Amino acid sequence: MSRSPLTALSALSAALLLALAAPAWAQSHAGHATAPTTTDAPPADDRPIDHGSMDHTKMDHSTMDHGSADHSQMDHSKMDHGSTDHSQMDHSTMDHSTMDHAAMGRGTPKPPAPTEPLEPIPAVTAADRLAAFPPIDHGAMEHAPEIHSLLLVNRLEHWDGQHGSGQAWEASGWVGGNIHRLWLRSEGERSDGRTGSADLEVMYGRSVSPWWDVLVGVKQDFRPADSRTWAAVGIQGLAPYKFETSATAYLGEGGQLAATVEVEYELLLTNRLILQPLLEATFSAKDEPAYRNGAGLNKVEAGLRLRYEFSRRFAPYIGISHERLFGGTADYHEAAAEHARDTRWVAGVRVWF
Repeated sequence: MSRSPLTALSALSAALLLALAAPAWAQSHAGHATAPTTTDAPPADDRPIDHGSMDHTKMDHSTMDHGSADHSQMDHSKMDHGSTDHSQMDHSTMDHSTMDHAAMGRGTPKPPAPTEPLEPIPAVTAADRLAAFPPIDHGAMEHAPEIHSLLLVNRLEHWDGQHGSGQAWEASGWVGGNIHRLWLRSEGERSDGRTGSADLEVMYGRSVSPWWDVLVGVKQDFRPADSRTWAAVGIQGLAPYKFETSATAYLGEGGQLAATVEVEYELLLTNRLILQPLLEATFSAKDEPAYRNGAGLNKVEAGLRLRYEFSRRFAPYIGISHERLFGGTADYHEAAAEHARDTRWVAGVRVWF
């Protein structure tokens, strides 16, 4: 059967293309057949790699693919990490969660702490003891005196009342030790140039507790009327809540009994500004027309004084005082054209030595 010229030309072209492609295909398959793989064929040098002897300082770690490395088979204990330059490492890309930090640095045990001081402590000598505890010369020591004294002028004032003006004082002092003391007390009043009342008490006081003294002695009245003498016994001290309290009973001529109770309190508005309330009451057991005293409650005086202490020893003050007579005492004074009550403005000074 005859072929056309076109068919013969096509067959010839196909044969030529097959002949040209055959060497390249054969070379490609030959290369794949001879190339070693990581799983089937070992490297040319099949000896294990000793990472401990490798000098990592000269390696370029930036070109290595550490992500594909199998670190679980590496023996890091034999690596010389001391010579590694950690300053060039990028720690931000490391996975620290898988590192065992507790086991790091335990290869070399720490030396035990010393039990003896690095510098031995010298033994204490007699010279050292003498320098630390010198002998005491008791003869050269200055002891506090056994005898003390105090004079307190609690009130030295001028008053101006509804029915006149005048002056008044109240003072106390003592001399002695901490247990036994000699007490002096005095108070009085002047009006219109005349001394209306004045007295002086001399008493022995003994401390019966840290806050209280018992007093025994005599009292001498100089005014009003004729002077007379009383036997006195009392107690004074600091009551709870810091109320200064004094209570004294008197036995006079003719069997007359009298008593005086006085309570003061100091309220510190500042360290120097002090408000001092005062309440004083007197009592008598029998009527005494000559002295214008009735039985029972005779007189009550309530005062409020504000002082400023320029020093503890000197303090001027201003204040107000109200005085009222009761019972037969008020009747005797009204019969003598005197008033049974009076309110006074006062100004004075408080000093002690």
